[in-house]
Amino acid sequence: MTVTTTGTQTAPAHAAPAVPATVTGAVGTAHTRVEGRDKVTGAARYAGEIPFADLAHGWLVLSTVARGRIRSIGTAPVLAMPGVLTVLHHRNAPRLHLDYIGLLGVPPDPTAAVFQNDRVPHAGWPVALVVAETSEQAREAAEALVVTYEQEPHDIGFRGDRPDAFTLDGHMPAVTEKGDLEAELAASAHVVDVEYTTPEEHHAMMEPHAATARWDDGRLDVVDSNQGTTWVADELSRMFSLDASAVRVRSEHVGGGFGSKGVRAHQVSAVMAATALRRPVRVVLNRRQMFSLTGYRSPTAQRVRLGADADGRLRALEHRSLSQTSTVWDFVEPSAGVARVMYDAPAHRTVNEAVRLDVPSPTWMRAPGEAPGAFALEAALDELAERCGIDPIELRLRNEPERGPVSGMPFGGRHLAACFREGARRFGWADRDPRPGLRREGNLLIGTGTAAASFPAGAGPSTAAVTAEADGTFTVRIAAADIGTGARTALTLVAADALGVAPARIRMRIGDSDFGPAMIAGGSTGTRSWAWAITVAADGLRERLAGRTGVPAEGITVRSDTTEALGALAQKERHSFGAQFAEVAVDAATGEVRVRRMLGVFAAGRIVNPLTARGQLVGGMVWGISMALHEEGIRDRASGGHYNGDLAGYHIATNADVPVVEADWVDDPDPDDPVGIKGIGEVGIVGAAAAIANAVWHATGVRHRNLPIRPDRILAAGGPRV
Repeated sequence: MTVTTTGTQTAPAHAAPAVPATVTGAVGTAHTRVEGRDKVTGAARYAGEIPFADLAHGWLVLSTVARGRIRSIGTAPVLAMPGVLTVLHHRNAPRLHLDYIGLLGVPPDPTAAVFQNDRVPHAGWPVALVVAETSEQAREAAEALVVTYEQEPHDIGFRGDRPDAFTLDGHMPAVTEKGDLEAELAASAHVVDVEYTTPEEHHAMMEPHAATARWDDGRLDVVDSNQGTTWVADELSRMFSLDASAVRVRSEHVGGGFGSKGVRAHQVSAVMAATALRRPVRVVLNRRQMFSLTGYRSPTAQRVRLGADADGRLRALEHRSLSQTSTVWDFVEPSAGVARVMYDAPAHRTVNEAVRLDVPSPTWMRAPGEAPGAFALEAALDELAERCGIDPIELRLRNEPERGPVSGMPFGGRHLAACFREGARRFGWADRDPRPGLRREGNLLIGTGTAAASFPAGAGPSTAAVTAEADGTFTVRIAAADIGTGARTALTLVAADALGVAPARIRMRIGDSDFGPAMIAGGSTGTRSWAWAITVAADGLRERLAGRTGVPAEGITVRSDTTEALGALAQKERHSFGAQFAEVAVDAATGEVRVRRMLGVFAAGRIVNPLTARGQLVGGMVWGISMALHEEGIRDRASGGHYNGDLAGYHIATNADVPVVEADWVDDPDPDDPVGIKGIGEVGIVGAAAAIANAVWHATGVRHRNLPIRPDRILAAGGPRV
C-alpha cells in the first residue's frame, strides 16, 4: 500500500492536541443517512437539477427501424424551428477514438459512441441530437426531425436452440469442465434434465440518466449521474483523445444505478454539443429512451443437468446458459457462473454462450449472471430434492463443497449452512409438509420454498485522502459513488472508527473524479474497496498526528492507494452467501400468485450500518419478487422495438406486492479485510426468484420453469393440482 502526506509541520502554540481521543463503535450500529435530510427536503440536487448559466438542452433522436442505413436527415426545417441551436448526426459529429480497453478491462460499447456512421443496428439507435434553448423546444424539434432509412431485414428471435450460438468469455471464462459428465449421469440414481428461461429485464431506477457537459477554462467538466466518476472520466478522455487531467466528472447524488449508469450516449452527445456550441449542454433521457439506450439484462435460456446418488450427493452437474447480445458489442450474461461456486461434483461442466441479434447491447444488471443463474440452478436443486425424497435444505447441506468446485481454492468464509439453519428456525421450516398441493385456505393454495444465494466479494484498487482540519474535524475525499445504497453513511462510520472519533466529526466528500482513482459502485465491491482506502489513509494520519499539539490552518492530509495491498491478497473464493425463504398463495380460480412473506438470512461480512444494510437486502429480495412474478421486457418481432418500453407496460413489484419481507444476517467478518466487509448490494436478489418458484410448486404441484410466473401461465399449465 502507499501512503503520502502533505501539510506543514508547525502548529500554533495554543492549538489543542492533534491526536483525537479514541471513540469506537460506530461501525455496526444503526445510523440514519448523513444526507437524509437533504434528500427528503429537496436540498440534494441530482444531475438533471443542477443550474448552469447559459444552459442549452439536447434531445436524442432514436431510430425507428431495427436494421439498415440512414439515407437522409432533414435538418433544415428543424434548424428553423424556435430555439434550435444545432443538430448533430453522423455527418457533422466529431470522430471518436474507440480502440482502447477501459478501467474495467473491457472495450467501449459502440452504442455510447454516437453518430460515427450511417449504420442502424437496432431499434432505438441514436441517429441525431437536437439542441435548443429549452428542453421543450429540443424535444419538439427532435420529434419533428425526419430521418429516412434504407431498411434491412432484422432478427430479434431469441430462443434456446439457436444454431448460431457461440461460447463467449466475459469477466469469467466461457467454459469450465472436469470429469466424464455422461458417464456420471448414466451412473446416477436420480437425474434432473430441465430447461429454464428468464425474460429481458430492465434497471428502471428512479432517477433517469442525465448529464451536463461544459468547457471550463480549457477543461471538460461533466456533471452526471453515474456509478463511478473516475470510470466515466477515463472513458470520455479516451473517446475524445483528451489528456486525463483535462476531464473532470462529478456525481454527488445518484438516484439508483443497478449496473446501467456507466458511459452512455447521453454523456457523449452532451460533450459533442458543448464542444460545438461552447456553452453548457444538458442531455436527459426519458423513461422510454432508457429502454433502448442504457442496457438491460439479457433474456436467458438455461439447461441444467444434475445426477445424484441415492443419498442425494451430486455425481454430475452441468449448467449451460444462452444469452443475447447486439451486433455491435459482445456482452454475455454469465448465468452458468453461479454453479462454479455453489456445488461440486466429480463431473462438472458450465458453459456461457451468446447469440448476436439486432437488439440493443445488454449490460450488467444487479447480480449479473447470479440472479438468472440461481433461478435455474436452485429450482433444479429443488426438483432433485423431490426426486430423491430429501428435504431441499438437507440436500443442499449434503452437497456443501469444501473448496471452490472449479477454482480449487479455499473459501474465504462460507457460512451458508448457518444461514439455512437460522433461516429454517425463524421461518418455521420444520413444520412444513413436503408434499405439494395440500395446504389450502379457501380458494388459495399455500406453499413454501427455499433457495441458496451467493455473490462474489471483491475489491478494486482505490485512493483516498483524509485531512485533519484545524477545527478538530476530518475531511475524507474519495471518488466513491452513493447510488442510493447508503455508502456515504457507511464510509462516514468507517472513517470515524479508523480515526477514533465520533461520526459527527467526519465530513465525507465523494463523487468527484478529481479526488483520484477509486473503484466503481458495482459488483458489491464499492464499500469494501473505499473503506479499505479510507482505513489505510486514516491509520497513516493518526501516525502523523501522534505527538503533535495542533493542526495548522491548512490542515494535514494523508493519501492512500490500496493497489499494492490488494495485489498481495491470498487467492481465495470470497463470496457473500444467503438462504432465501418464501411463502406464496396461489388463487386456484384466477392463477394469481401472491407472496405472503419472505425471509432472507445472509453471511455477508461485517455489517457496517445495519439500518441501510437491511434496506439493501430487503430491496434485493423485492427485486426477486419482481423477477419471479412481474418483470418481462417484450419485443415486437415486426418492428424490433418494445411493446412495453415504459413503467406502465413494464411491471415491477410495488408496495401492495410486498407484505412481509425480512432480512437478517449471521456473523461473518472477512479476516482479510481491514474492516471485515464483504458486500451486500446484490446477494439479496440471488435465489429469491427460485425460492418463490419453488414455493409455487409446493402450493400447486406444478413446476414453472419460465419467468415471470404470470396468472395465464398458471392456468395454461392446467391450474393448481389439488
